[in-house]
Amino acid sequence: MRRLLFANFTPQMRKYIITFSMAFAIITAASHTISAQSQDFRLGQWSEIHNSIIKELNRSYVDSLPIDRIMRAGVDAMLEELDPYTIYIPEEENEDLQMMLSKTYGGIGAIIHKKKDENVIINEPYAGSPAEKYGLQCGDEIIAIDGVPTKGLETKESSDRMKGKPGTTVVFKIKKVRTGDTLDVPVVRERIHFPDIEYAGMLDDTTGYILQTGFTENVSGEVRTKFQELKKLGMKRLVLDLRGNGGGLMSEAIGIVSLFVPKGSLVVTSKGNTEESVQEYRTQTEPIDTQMPVIVLIDSGSASSSEIVSGALQDMDRATIMGKRSYGKGLVQSIRPIPYNGQIKVTTAKYYTPSGRCVQAIDYSNRNEDGSVGHIPDSLTREFKTANGRIVRDGGGITPDIEIDSPDYSRLVYALVLGGVLDQYVIDYARRHDSIPEVDDFHFSDEDFEDFIRFAKTQDFDYRSSAKTLYDQMKKELQKDGLAESMKSELDALEKALEMDKERFIRLKKDEIIPFIEEELATRYWFQEVGIKVRLRYDEQLKTALTKPLI
Repeated sequence: MRRLLFANFTPQMRKYIITFSMAFAIITAASHTISAQSQDFRLGQWSEIHNSIIKELNRSYVDSLPIDRIMRAGVDAMLEELDPYTIYIPEEENEDLQMMLSKTYGGIGAIIHKKKDENVIINEPYAGSPAEKYGLQCGDEIIAIDGVPTKGLETKESSDRMKGKPGTTVVFKIKKVRTGDTLDVPVVRERIHFPDIEYAGMLDDTTGYILQTGFTENVSGEVRTKFQELKKLGMKRLVLDLRGNGGGLMSEAIGIVSLFVPKGSLVVTSKGNTEESVQEYRTQTEPIDTQMPVIVLIDSGSASSSEIVSGALQDMDRATIMGKRSYGKGLVQSIRPIPYNGQIKVTTAKYYTPSGRCVQAIDYSNRNEDGSVGHIPDSLTREFKTANGRIVRDGGGITPDIEIDSPDYSRLVYALVLGGVLDQYVIDYARRHDSIPEVDDFHFSDEDFEDFIRFAKTQDFDYRSSAKTLYDQMKKELQKDGLAESMKSELDALEKALEMDKERFIRLKKDEIIPFIEEELATRYWFQEVGIKVRLRYDEQLKTALTKPLI
C-alpha cells in the first residue's frame, strides 16, 4: 500500500520526502549520540563528586571515619532507587548468595530455637542430616559448641558456629531431652541441601501431587523423576503445587515446561534495554507427556520462575491454572563480578510469556513524586490470547483460569505461629512424650488441646483479635482528634463487646489451631515429608481444585 501511494507522488514531492527522511534520520541519530554522551558525562560527574566527598570527609571529619559502614550504606541506598532485586554482595556474604541460589550450606541440618540467656534447643532436625545421624532430637539442649557456652550467644552466632566446611567436625555438649544426661557429641558437618521437591505422592488412585518450593539446579530433573514414579503408581492427572514458590533459575523453569510440551516450544522471551538483548528461550528436550491433564496451583507468593511455568503452560493451554493471582515479578537478574571478590545481582531484563505478556506488577522505572512505586492498575493492562484463543492479561502476575480462595486465618493463629508459641509448645510436648502414633492414626485429641491451652495461657503474646486491634487504633485516633471523651460511653460499650480473654479466644479458634499443631508434631517425630502429609489433610484449597473442571 505504501509503495502504491509513493508511486502517485510527483518527482519533486518524492525528492522532498527523501530529503526530509534523511534529515530526520540524521537528527535522530545525533540525538541518541548526545543522550548517550550526556549520560556518560553525568556518570563521570557523579563519580568525581563521590570521590571528592569521601576524600574530604576522610581529611576533615571530626571523628574517625567509619569507611566500611558508610560505603555499604551508600551502595545499598543507591541500589534501592532501582528495584529490590538489584543488590550488592560483598565477599563475606558470598556464602549467603550460594545459599540463595542453590539452597545448600555446610552444617548439621537442623533448625534451632534460642531464647536470650538460655541454651540452644534443637527444634527440627532434617531427615538424613548429620543431626539425625548423630542422634540429635527435638528438645535436646546444646549447652556448648566447641567448648563455647551457648547461653551468652545470640541466635545467629550460635547458628554460624554450627555451620562450617563439609567434612569438618563440631563438638556439642548436649543435655538429652528424654534422659537429662549430659554428653559430648561430635558431629561431622555435611553439605546440606534443602530440597525443592518437598513432597510427591498420590492424593487418590488417579491423582498425583508434587509440591515444589524452589527452582534451584536440577529441580526439573527431579520433577521428571517424580512424574515417572507417580505414573507407575497409576497417575492419570497431575497437581503441580507452586503456591508460595518464590522462583529461582529461569533455566529450571524452562526445563519443567519442557516436560509437558513439544520440543522447540517457546517458553519465555527476555528483553533488556536494547534490541540486541532480546532472547527467546525454547524447550530443548523431548517431553515426557503432552496429554495428561495438569493442574498448577499458584497464589500471591508464587513469583518469578513459578510465573514462567504457570504463564507458559497457560498460554499454551497445556494446564489449568488454579488458586489466586501470582505475585507479579517479571524481572530477570544476572550475577556480575565486581572488584575485591564482590558481586552484584543486577536486573538485566524483563521476561514475557509465549503470548507476549509481561507479568511484572510494579513499574520501578516510573516513580511517584515521593519516590514510591505502585502496582500497574487493571485499567492499564492489555489483552493477549492463548494458543486456543482464550483471553489473558498482562501487568499483574498470572491470573488463574479458576480462582479459588486461599485460607483466611485469624490474627490469633498468626500470633501463635509467628510468635513462636507453637514451636515452644511442640518442644515442651516432645520432652514429655517419647513417640506419637503413625501419621494416619495421629490426631490431636480434646485432652491434648486442653494441654495446649494450659501451656498457651502461660505464654506472653499479643492475642487480640483483628477487630480489637482496629478498635485500639481507632481509639488512639479519636484521642488525637479530641473526640474520645465525648464518645466515652459508646467506646466503653464497644470495647467490652470486643474484649475476649486468652483462653476463650483460643477455644474459639480450636479448628484453626489444631492442624498447625498436628503438622508441627508430625514433623518433629517423623520429619518434614510426614508433616506435609498432615498439612494436605486440611488443605481445602487443594480439595476444591480437585473438584473443578479442567480447561
